[in-house]
This record gives sequence, structure tokens and C-alpha cells, in this order.
Amino acid sequence: MAEKKEILKERVEHSGLFDFPALYSFSHSWWAEGHYGINEDKYSEKVGGEKRDITVGWKATKDISDYFKNEIIIKFVVIGLTDVEAEIEGEKKKMNKGNLIIELTGTLVKDKDGKWETSSFNRFWRDVYNKYVIPARIDRVEKTLKKDIRDFLEQVKAFLELSGKR
Repeated sequence: MAEKKEILKERVEHSGLFDFPALYSFSHSWWAEGHYGINEDKYSEKVGGEKRDITVGWKATKDISDYFKNEIIIKFVVIGLTDVEAEIEGEKKKMNKGNLIIELTGTLVKDKDGKWETSSFNRFWRDVYNKYVIPARIDRVEKTLKKDIRDFLEQVKAFLELSGKR
């Protein structure tokens, strides 16, 4: 079995106007352009009157090498989503209003295929390899994972800032 280490957990919150379908599409495209495979593990929607509560769960993965893999769990939670019409630069446009929470958890997977798990002898050598041979490479891969998550969140904040200002 692969060895997993949680590297970073981040969260962004937004209340007010935004375009949820555009945010969803933007987010999916951003990860896909970064060569991440995206799997939607969860989608639930609760409707109560004109308001909706939506929960979306993604798992984005990217093979870094034959030994490392990045896994990012992305969770969108929208509470009290309503459809509204907003005037943007003189034009009426359909928007959404509600509370949005985006949570990301980044995990570094070492020995992603479990090749070093076949015996206790191999596990010992994997630990030696991780601790003494490649610590600088592990550090570099962890920094890249953190950068991907933080860059995404900065882009989402900018997206929400642009779509939410009216």
C-alpha cells in the first residue's frame, strides 16, 4: 500500500453574488490544464423552496513520477443558493447568491503503486530511501503541491472578486 502524507489543508469562504456554474467550470478547467485527473466523487443537492444547498466533492490526482503522486481532495459547499438577476455594466445577467466554502486537502503519495510493500525487507529499504536518499526531492514535491493549491485558491479568490463585485 502506498504511503500517504497530508501536506496542506486550505479553505476559502465567500458570501454574496457569484456565478456557480462558471466557478465550477473554471475550477475544473484550472485543474485539467495543470494535468490533474479529476474524479467527481460526490454531488448532492437539497432543494428547499427557492434555496438550494449543494455539496460537490472532487479528487484531483497527478502522477509526478513513477514514485510520487499528488492527491487533492476538493470540496465545494454552497448554502442557500438562489438565482438572482444582477445588472453588470448596464446588462442584466443571471447570477447566484449564497454562501460558498471551498476546502482543499493536499496529500503526497509515496510509492504510489505499492511496489515497495511486498515484504518487510522492501518496506525497510523504502524507509531508508525516503529518509536518507531523497529527502530533498520529497521537499521539492511537497512545495510544488502547496504551490498548486495556493495558486488555485488565489485564482478562485480573483474569480469571485470579479464576479461578486456589482
